[in-house]
Amino acid sequence: MTELLFLADAYLRTFDATVTAVDEEAGRVTLDRTGFYATGGGQPHDTGTLNGAAVTSVRKEGAEVWHSLDGDLPAVGAAVTGEIDWDRRHQLMRTHTAMHILCGVIWNEYGKAVTGGNMEPLSGRMDFEFDPLPDGFAETIEAAVNAEIAADRPIEVTFLDRPVALADPDLIRTKVNLIPEFVTEIRVVDIVGLDKQADGGTHVASTGEVGAFRVTKTESKGKGNKRVRIEITD
Repeated sequence: MTELLFLADAYLRTFDATVTAVDEEAGRVTLDRTGFYATGGGQPHDTGTLNGAAVTSVRKEGAEVWHSLDGDLPAVGAAVTGEIDWDRRHQLMRTHTAMHILCGVIWNEYGKAVTGGNMEPLSGRMDFEFDPLPDGFAETIEAAVNAEIAADRPIEVTFLDRPVALADPDLIRTKVNLIPEFVTEIRVVDIVGLDKQADGGTHVASTGEVGAFRVTKTESKGKGNKRVRIEITD
């Protein structure tokens, strides 16, 4: 099982680990611990280096995290040092937090749940249960999200026993019950006073770190499903 260091510290830029398995044919390795985020939950994987070799993909398979490398593969048992591409990671952290702010604003204003989402550094899209979108929606939401960013709300990460998380009414809309049953401890990201979600991604420490938020486009993706595209600027 790979220990996921970013769950406790999204600001960790370098880490030491030991190689636990090597897949020569696929050019990838697993580690006993990693700071690299693996693709999942709409957030793309981190990039960076492992002992100087470029990390080109990070995938989670069961309890193990596989790191694809462009370079020589270290042997099983080798001590390695990983370094995260910090600029890219931080852009993803800002984007992910912005999307949680968007979720919180829309839930509080309209009571509409998110149905899907995806992101890249400084851009993303989220789908919501609207039909149709209210008049002036993009302008209203953009102003509300930027107000929450300006409020510089702290963001707290906690870990709850599964029964406690399932009993929290604030987490029901995030479908915490869909998290596999073997996961006994639920990670919760709380934008204090605005939004609380079960989430495994990386976030900034406060909303003020996000930057400026803009709605670039709204689209209809079918009855009862509307897409909001966003971008973040410095």
